Amino acid sequence: MYAVDSYNALKLVATAIKNILYKGRLFDGYTGGIKKMSEAFEEGNTDALTSVINSIINEADPLEIIQKGMMPGLKHVGDLFGKGEIFLPEMLMAAEALQDSMMLVEPKLTASGKKVEKSGTVVFGTVMTDIHEIVKNIVITLMRTHRFEIRDLDANVSPTEFVERAEATGADIIAMSALMTTTMTYQKDVIDYLKEKGLRDKYIVLVGGGPVNAEWTEQIGADGTSDSAVGAVDIAERLIANKRGGK
Repeated sequence: MYAVDSYNALKLVATAIKNILYKGRLFDGYTGGIKKMSEAFEEGNTDALTSVINSIINEADPLEIIQKGMMPGLKHVGDLFGKGEIFLPEMLMAAEALQDSMMLVEPKLTASGKKVEKSGTVVFGTVMTDIHEIVKNIVITLMRTHRFEIRDLDANVSPTEFVERAEATGADIIAMSALMTTTMTYQKDVIDYLKEKGLRDKYIVLVGGGPVNAEWTEQIGADGTSDSAVGAVDIAERLIANKRGGK
């Protein structure tokens, strides 16, 4: 069994799944699965979780399992994290549990020819010469709970790599983290490189990290920043909506 914090996080996910996944026509009458999946999440029993999902996957549309069960459950945990009701270890454990579950569903989803609706695609990295990743990883985890597809470039990412990966993946957002005043200038270098290539207007550019503030964001011509992971997700969602709405 996981430690107490992880146990509580998994229990929250199990509750969300019971309230969402098994309502209505999706798994009508499949009450045994409710109890089994709840116990699997609460106990951190991966084998039991795998067994339950394998039995469920043949009884429902895999897209509905993801969109009506897994993602709302994970978003629920992300919302609790934003409210300060759970903390990073709990959120990471819950995210990992549902990501493991999703790996079981994805083959069925691929076979069905359907796709999960996503909020947008983000290439996310820590800028060149900066090896700090914890802030980036927190934001990435929370973005995934809001259906963003993340291309994690890790640390020490050059301006050319940011742009090349954004182009290759059809990204909507380029997000950059910098944890030191000596490295934050590379955020500007990425934006300058976008301008040089005539690509600046193609991407939403978000910047963040300890020394980054609104003044710096405006100075380098980035589109947004936040001093919290929750705020970063809110900004990303708003800017994506504005861009798609032609605002």
